[in-house]
Amino acid sequence: MTAIPDPGGRARKAPREMRRQQLIEATIDCLSRRGYADTTMADIADRAGLSRGIVNFHFESKDNLLIATLQFMADEYATHWMGAYDRAGPAAAARLQALVAADFDRRVCTRRKLAAWFAFWGEAKSRPTYQALCGARDKVYQEALSGLVEALKQEAGYGYDAPSLALSLCSMLEGLWFRLMMGDGLTRDGAHAAARAWLGVAFPRHFAPDGARVT
Repeated sequence: MTAIPDPGGRARKAPREMRRQQLIEATIDCLSRRGYADTTMADIADRAGLSRGIVNFHFESKDNLLIATLQFMADEYATHWMGAYDRAGPAAAARLQALVAADFDRRVCTRRKLAAWFAFWGEAKSRPTYQALCGARDKVYQEALSGLVEALKQEAGYGYDAPSLALSLCSMLEGLWFRLMMGDGLTRDGAHAAARAWLGVAFPRHFAPDGARVT
């Protein structure tokens, strides 16, 4: 016999998930405003408008809450770029262009989220859990990027070393994120334009100087 879904069970589950997400969003806010070292459970509870007891009930410790926050951000970013990759179609140039554009989409690229990312990255060296959490996802992204760069090399006969060029592209994108986080006047559109110009220089047979695809 097929079990009948329990609407009451779903109703009881939803608030718990909502509270956890509320606390994760408050943690991102606190990291962006106060930095890693100065963010406390009390700060997060106040930012979320909840009691310290509620925070402890859902996560038990600051470490657990920070790990859950990093997990959420890593999953969000991975889902975002993989979706852009798939929607771009099979052409390597279109996929590379989509990955670059995805990094400057408002859904993942805000000063608030960038500041939280850099707060975590600043702690990663001394926290193996953070390294393990992001390492596998970074590897998948790097492999996808290297594969696209290699495909463009094969298509047009470029003379570069694909892994090295993919690494330089990643480093350039991370540098633009840093500039955006610092708030020195650079906008998302300006950062995206700079990244598109890089594509035009690195792959002149695939992209125009402004990063538009050459057909």
